[in-house]
Amino acid sequence: MQRRSVPSLQSHLGYWLRLVSNRVSRAFADKVALHDVSVAEWVVLREIFDARQMSPSLLAERIGMTRGAVTKIADKLVAKGLAARTTGIEDRRTQTLALTASGRRLVPTLAALADRNDADVFGDMPAQDRRALERMLREIAERRGFTEIPID
Repeated sequence: MQRRSVPSLQSHLGYWLRLVSNRVSRAFADKVALHDVSVAEWVVLREIFDARQMSPSLLAERIGMTRGAVTKIADKLVAKGLAARTTGIEDRRTQTLALTASGRRLVPTLAALADRNDADVFGDMPAQDRRALERMLREIAERRGFTEIPID
């Protein structure tokens, strides 16, 4: 009986993507945690930031989460004073999320941490290589229809 050759872990492109992704994600999670925010909370804050206000259902659709998961994150942001929830006047079942003044001030700080995190990992790469890597990853995501915002 002939033994089949088994490729090493390191022979898979997914291994290298996961290795880098895990490190980048963990480092960013540690940075935002210093501001008492999780990565999932950062994603929600950032999505609301440009829109000024957003319904939980639209937010869930945009970031690829269930409405229940978004509600849990929103509850945490409201408790921290970073977001506010309003109910509709005509239909009390309708809710909207908006950032508080504290939340609006925090988003640029967290965005700067994201920039710094990228620079820490990718900053020593030539700019053309960074652009090429981003282009390739975007193309893969677009071809495969990967649209959910990573929050883990």
